[in-house]
Amino acid sequence: MIGTLKTLITGVNARAEERVRDIYSIELIEQKIREAQAGLQAAKATLASLIQRSRAEGRQIEVLETRIKDMTARTKEALKSGRDDMAAEAAQAIAGMENELTLRRETASRLETRILRLRQSVEATNRRIIDLKQGAVAAKAVRQEQTIQKRLNTTLAGQSPIGEADELIQRVLSRDDPYEQSEILNEIDQGLKHEDIGDRLAKAGFGPATKVTAEDVLKRLTKGK
Repeated sequence: MIGTLKTLITGVNARAEERVRDIYSIELIEQKIREAQAGLQAAKATLASLIQRSRAEGRQIEVLETRIKDMTARTKEALKSGRDDMAAEAAQAIAGMENELTLRRETASRLETRILRLRQSVEATNRRIIDLKQGAVAAKAVRQEQTIQKRLNTTLAGQSPIGEADELIQRVLSRDDPYEQSEILNEIDQGLKHEDIGDRLAKAGFGPATKVTAEDVLKRLTKGK
């Protein structure tokens, strides 16, 4: 039972995480790009430091090579002059410089290897970030298109301000005319009071008319000519 509940909770959490990632996908993409750029900047700083150390080692190697060459020439002259004591001392100094030169060359070689690898990594990361930025632009365009399409679908479904306005217009137009309703009420009231019975009888030809009509006026005017 507990295992089942854990599985269900894990599934719910996973679905919730997926929904959050979908909703904030653009923001997450931009954040990941910023993190990648920060890592790239750190890698560039490390690369710059390695290049600086490599150049420093190169300068030290050049200095040692120059000193060894100069010391070797002087030692030869001392030997020719029979100053074996000074030649021996110089030879010891040359040996120390040659050992140091070997170590510095090894260090310079290792630095060059690290620089080459890191430079390749920096270039690859930089290209990847450029691709990610282009992908982010495309993702934003797709998200904007999806938002517009969703709004359009809502509009076409009649669930938009346009649909609501049209519904209100139809409601207003379908309402009963208050003036017509008032006239009908007056007619009903007159019928209840039997005030229109005489008019209806006169109109049917029973007895004289209760009201003067336009036809009566025309007949009277015609006779008066």
